Amino acid sequence: MELKIGTQLILEPTYTERVEKFKCRVVEKHSNMIFIDYPINVATKKTAFLIDGAQFRVTFSTEAKESYCFNSEVLGRKGGNVQMIMLACPPAEEFIKIQRREYVRVETPVDIAIEHEGRKFQFAAEDISAGGTLIHMKTPVSFREGDTVNAFIVLPFSNGEIRYVETDAIVVKIFNRDEMQVASLNFTDTDDFDKQQIVRFCFERQVLIRKKELNAL
Repeated sequence: MELKIGTQLILEPTYTERVEKFKCRVVEKHSNMIFIDYPINVATKKTAFLIDGAQFRVTFSTEAKESYCFNSEVLGRKGGNVQMIMLACPPAEEFIKIQRREYVRVETPVDIAIEHEGRKFQFAAEDISAGGTLIHMKTPVSFREGDTVNAFIVLPFSNGEIRYVETDAIVVKIFNRDEMQVASLNFTDTDDFDKQQIVRFCFERQVLIRKKELNAL
């Protein structure tokens, strides 16, 4: 798998409350850096002027129709016949392959509170995606399969930033596994910005897991 010159990239800002997408192409590349043409805002069709230090989630597809993503940052600009923007680029082995399912689910502990009929319960989630989560239930609860609940999720990022997401969820299934009662929840009305934060959190955890796997080799 290789990021080739001419490959179209989709850039999504990771540290803003605005949900935006920009498209551009790889013009040049070096070992830890790629040069792109000026990106176009997908919604407005206007040229975007990215500031130095801006951080993005970069997504692209290969000729084999496989999709990958990585974290990047604007490093500066390069003049010449074609004006270009410099982006940081990790080694290819650190790219994350995007699964074909709508939202990637990552196994990582997350604190989550559930409110149902005026009662609140605190749980640890086993995994999470922008579409739902699986929680461990160590205490009796008032909700049952099919109920709608309010979920309050804590997303701790590696830079110390903490995001809080609130969304409704449907209790899909409650079952026993390894002497532990667990419940699967599907999020139902998460707004676009909160979805972006969950996706960003999942991607960051994927990168950390991937680096640990590479270091263990």
